[in-house]
Amino acid sequence: MLELFPQGFEETERDGGVALVAYTDAQGEERLWHVFGGAQSVDVADGWEDRWRTFHRPVQVGRLWVGPPWEHPDPALVPVVVDPGRAFGTGAHPTTRLCLELLQRLEPGSLLDVGCGSGVLSVAAARLGYAPVTGVDVEQASVDATRANAAANGVDVTALLIAPDGTLPAAATAVANISLEAVQALDGRIDVDCLITSGYLADNAVAPAGFVHVERTVSEGWAADLLRRA
Repeated sequence: MLELFPQGFEETERDGGVALVAYTDAQGEERLWHVFGGAQSVDVADGWEDRWRTFHRPVQVGRLWVGPPWEHPDPALVPVVVDPGRAFGTGAHPTTRLCLELLQRLEPGSLLDVGCGSGVLSVAAARLGYAPVTGVDVEQASVDATRANAAANGVDVTALLIAPDGTLPAAATAVANISLEAVQALDGRIDVDCLITSGYLADNAVAPAGFVHVERTVSEGWAADLLRRA
């Protein structure tokens, strides 16, 4: 589905399973049939172009409020306003929430956000007192989204475009909410004292070279790990 509709699609629960829904035209429907061997199509109602907003709801993680710009932050919480744009990360996904929980348990210092996406973790870290904060990603759309969200929140975040095997800046703490394969590829490339990893299921184990495991948190079948330099 990501290859067919890189601009996005919906994932909804239906009849004990999951339905993947894309807004498309006749050509897109034909591609669905070719790849999946079947598809159900219905005409969309008026206002479809704004319907995606209903799926982005604010969440509270510890003392953080994370939500889109069309919602109103809780004045009793630290606001992190994130417009996802074309980049991954709104705060609602379990892996993002797990990373935000672990960030709040650590002493703030310099931070590296590996695979910064929309910048939600970078912005939240800056809100929590981490500095300096650097986000890196292999997608220009993610770098642009991180810079825009940092500016909208009035925090100082440096966002850099890097190659998949590029050099990673050193920091006291790094957070990497990416795929299992990408986390495993950090071996020998990450120069930090403390590492938070996520983006994989709870039945997966991570063991980056040079780090010892400190803690694992789990939510909805997803996991996040806190590791420290051996």
